[in-house]
Amino acid sequence: MTRKNKKRLQKGFSIVYCCLIYLFLFLPITVIVTNSFNATTSKPYMTWKGFSTDWYGKLFDNTALLESFGNTMFIAIVSTLLATAIGTLAAVGMYKYKFKGKSVIDALLYIPVVIPEIVLGISLLTLFSNTNIPRGTLTLVLAHTTFSIPFVVFNIRARLSGYDKSIEEASMDLGAGRVKTFFNITLPVLAPGIFGGAVLAFTLSIDDVIISYFTNGQTKTFPLKVMESIKSGVSPDINALSALILIGTIIFVVITQSGVLSRNK
Repeated sequence: MTRKNKKRLQKGFSIVYCCLIYLFLFLPITVIVTNSFNATTSKPYMTWKGFSTDWYGKLFDNTALLESFGNTMFIAIVSTLLATAIGTLAAVGMYKYKFKGKSVIDALLYIPVVIPEIVLGISLLTLFSNTNIPRGTLTLVLAHTTFSIPFVVFNIRARLSGYDKSIEEASMDLGAGRVKTFFNITLPVLAPGIFGGAVLAFTLSIDDVIISYFTNGQTKTFPLKVMESIKSGVSPDINALSALILIGTIIFVVITQSGVLSRNK
């Protein structure tokens, strides 16, 4: 076999390999979107009965499903705001100042990341039970904020790795106080890391099932609603809502990437 034929064979193998990888990644998403247009009305809803958009209309009649999605968005937004604020202050404070126990606190930040979710969920459930905090929206917000903070801190610390402290010193030498320097100098520099950490925290909150299961009480989130429906078969209206969420995610990614590309030009 000649070298030219070998290169052709390697190129063909690479194309096939890449196609299989993308097929493995996107086939489940394709199944969800396709099944949202399924005309079937009987369980387990997996038999194709023809094309229909009726489930997108019925989606807005399913108040329980819409309420669970509203709960998910509310909890995700509030926990993201709290985690981003706390994580930003923690990252900046640990970067600038030296104090006793700093290495211990730094090590403890990794525990919510590496610990199994079921262990963290049971721990939070025990904490809320011992402190007599009724499980519901409040406990969900607290739980989601807890596991989101480390991810925000890590993103901002990555941004701080190339940070030049001299610009802050120059700002204060010119008469700006610490607060004004933080908002006018430090915060804009850290903005990409803060934004990345916030998006990650928001994504993790929307996606969480296990920790939410232990801390939800009577408040149902969209992932928990989907998990409950698996027992009787996921109805196409859930697939329709998932497809709409997917479209919203794609639009968000396109907008953010367009902004990044325009800034790089």
